[in-house]
Amino acid sequence: MKKKQSNRTRWAVILIGLLTFTSLAFADIKEEVETFLRGKMDQVFDVLKNPAFDQEKKNSEIVTIVTPMFDFSLMAKLACGKNHWGKMTETQKQQFNDLFIKLLKRSFIEKLVLYTDEKVVIKDGRGEKNKVFITTVLISKGKEFDMSYKFYQSGGEWKIYDLEIQNVSVISTYRTQIDDILKTGTFEDLMVKLDKPENATPEKK
Repeated sequence: MKKKQSNRTRWAVILIGLLTFTSLAFADIKEEVETFLRGKMDQVFDVLKNPAFDQEKKNSEIVTIVTPMFDFSLMAKLACGKNHWGKMTETQKQQFNDLFIKLLKRSFIEKLVLYTDEKVVIKDGRGEKNKVFITTVLISKGKEFDMSYKFYQSGGEWKIYDLEIQNVSVISTYRTQIDDILKTGTFEDLMVKLDKPENATPEKK
């Protein structure tokens, strides 16, 4: 009996040690991703508040800052969905990829140009395998708006593959709209509809 208790105690200590190590490891990863995100956000807001830049210059600078943060090609593939993506030719995939990336960048710019003097606070972070989800809060005129950045590790770098705005996934929203179009329309119909300016910000379903 004592031997069994001893074995149980030893395994409990090992388990606690592993859990503690995992917790500490994630804390380091979480801090790394938060620092990366905060640094990029600070750069973007510095550009937006720079009185020497006109709007075209601001847009150009912001695109330069944020582009390395995102895996736009993966986001395009996820938004299209496995079923539709698999049916596209290589040419269609490239056309969709190029247009969708332009759409995402335009959407990001349109949201940021509304910035005046709001405050962004990094609220929380959680992990899942090689993924880290960072939740931020935009405080504007007494109201709070949640935005979560979903990161995954690729080649030693952390990349955003989705955003959640007020708990609504941007990728899932686009995927629903794209699926609706392709259920009754063609690839050409999809490209025409995605290229409309109003589609830069997907509507909630």
